[in-house]
Amino acid sequence: MACKRCASENQSAFNGEVAIHFAGIKGLDKSIVWVFPRFAVCLECGFAEFAVPERELKVLVDGTPVEGAVVLVENIARSSEKSGIGSPLSETAG
Repeated sequence: MACKRCASENQSAFNGEVAIHFAGIKGLDKSIVWVFPRFAVCLECGFAEFAVPERELKVLVDGTPVEGAVVLVENIARSSEKSGIGSPLSETAG
């Protein structure tokens, strides 16, 4: 199959892991969706593509976890606060 970007036939398949985040500030309160696809990479231009499995796709469509899907549901904003990431320097200096 030819690359959709540059039409090269020089492609190879790889295994991967991808964390899909919802966009914007509101995305911080949504689940992070993990997918572990087999994907094709064009070795000429770097274009890559993969398909999101049905369960994980449902999470992306609905914005809520689905049984069996690989998601991180902890609120990222609260997690950052607990770990001190993003804290003002005056609060952490000492």
